[in-house]
Amino acid sequence: MALTIGPLHVRRSIFIQATPSRVWRHFLDEEAICGWLDQGHKVHTFEPHIGGTVAMSIEIDGERADYGGEVLVLEPEAEISFESQWAGDRAWTVPTFWTFRLTALYDGTLVELFHHGFERLGADAADALEGYEDGWNIQHLASLRSIVESG
Repeated sequence: MALTIGPLHVRRSIFIQATPSRVWRHFLDEEAICGWLDQGHKVHTFEPHIGGTVAMSIEIDGERADYGGEVLVLEPEAEISFESQWAGDRAWTVPTFWTFRLTALYDGTLVELFHHGFERLGADAADALEGYEDGWNIQHLASLRSIVESG
């Protein structure tokens, strides 16, 4: 069952000239997802099954900051959603979520990335959302498109 996208979310999307099944191959294992997502984010563990672990990190002020969580939704060729919770002192009271959705459109696939669940952060929601709106671009999705369309 799809994860509900709440009102406070970041959405980035791209159209890929390929079927959802062809795009989905790049979500099936750690090596495939690292090929396009491992830019700015470092993927340490990616287990694409319900209950699997996603562990990633980024560098903040010269130091590694870890985050990740449990895979909550896995609908082949349609959606993968997982928790995004900072480790250690950066941890929020509750995690946010990342959702990738694939939708057949025309003769290709619309791929949407949502970072959502900010409304769960209460008083910190507005600042968190604004920070992530500024931080997200489509470099990862553009890399995915390049890999899929060239292969």
